[in-house]
Amino acid sequence: MQEFKSDDYVIQVHDSMHEFDAAAWNALLALQDHPTPFMQHAYLQAMEDTHAASPDKGWGLQVISVWSQEEDGLRLCAACPLYLKGNSYGEYVFDWAWADAYQRHGLTYYPKAIVAVPFTPVPGSRLLAVDATARLCLAQALIGFAKDQGLSSLHVLFADESADLKACLDAGMMLRHTVQFHWHNQAYRDFDDFLSHLSQEKRKKIRQERRKVHEAGVTWQVLQGTDIHSADWDFFYQCYAQTYLEHGNPPYLSRAFFTAMAADMPENWVLFVAERDGRRMACSLLGLAPAKHPETAGGVAYGRYWGALERVDCLHFEACYYQPLAWCIAQGVERFEGGAQGEHKMARALLPVQTSSAHWLSHPGFSDAVARFLAQEGQGVEAYLQDLQRRSPLKQG
Repeated sequence: MQEFKSDDYVIQVHDSMHEFDAAAWNALLALQDHPTPFMQHAYLQAMEDTHAASPDKGWGLQVISVWSQEEDGLRLCAACPLYLKGNSYGEYVFDWAWADAYQRHGLTYYPKAIVAVPFTPVPGSRLLAVDATARLCLAQALIGFAKDQGLSSLHVLFADESADLKACLDAGMMLRHTVQFHWHNQAYRDFDDFLSHLSQEKRKKIRQERRKVHEAGVTWQVLQGTDIHSADWDFFYQCYAQTYLEHGNPPYLSRAFFTAMAADMPENWVLFVAERDGRRMACSLLGLAPAKHPETAGGVAYGRYWGALERVDCLHFEACYYQPLAWCIAQGVERFEGGAQGEHKMARALLPVQTSSAHWLSHPGFSDAVARFLAQEGQGVEAYLQDLQRRSPLKQG
């Protein structure tokens, strides 16, 4: 552990989630406006322990924390995971052109620093802090760390749209915006009630797609939490890995990672299993942030992974959208996030939302050039959002 002191705070740098108390980390996460299960200590530790995000794969973990000096000792005020990246894979905020420009000018872009959840483009709180002052101190400490390490840049990805971005702006970082597609539950009674709020064209299309899967003889089983047993995780992983390999890539996550999820975070997972002719043939996995009060409805579901061992027309839409949305309606889940990119999701009533990241570059000339680029790109994103909103699948009025 490294430690740096100022008049008001102590900055600590750890090399592992194992060096940071899990209860203290999760208590800090629970204070945030937009916590997600993917920022839990167990999730980040599993990324580390199973070598999904490890130095040999371009992910060198550093845990940055801010502590106030009290009469009875140090008090935790802020913390976040920071990764020293040797590439730009698994981030979903694309800066390959920036890296290429650095290289063409004889400069080194890697390693860089990112504050993110590996392979997880889910917006949420990144700079965990007890208040705005501590959060700003953390943002400044991150930039200070990047400078001390001689890094090209610092990137805070898929950050909270209010608290995190304000701290980053106040610390001198630049903002970058992109678009995701999220579904919001308008207190629908059931799936048919949800469909009744869509335009006739979209309603007809969804019913046709669902009919194809039903007529193919596919049925569904939903498993949640500790009802997802080891054999279920085995089947999920078989589907997940095969889908990656069919696209020419090995899967980011190992079976051991999901073993850790089943042991340490079972309440945060929902599995949809498809069967046909008495055999399992496909599945999809949701992450889940339960309602803050278990006796009430609410919470957020996150579409994460899917896979199939057999091909059925429209099966992907049923597994990844219609089954999860029907489940969200039945459970009173307030929002379903469908992941990065994907304008096709609008046809399933996932509507466009802005997501943001913050960036700092050490080289003044490149920083100025990126600032100009981001201003132009931001105008394009705003125009794109307005165009998408005009094409809403919901009934007009």
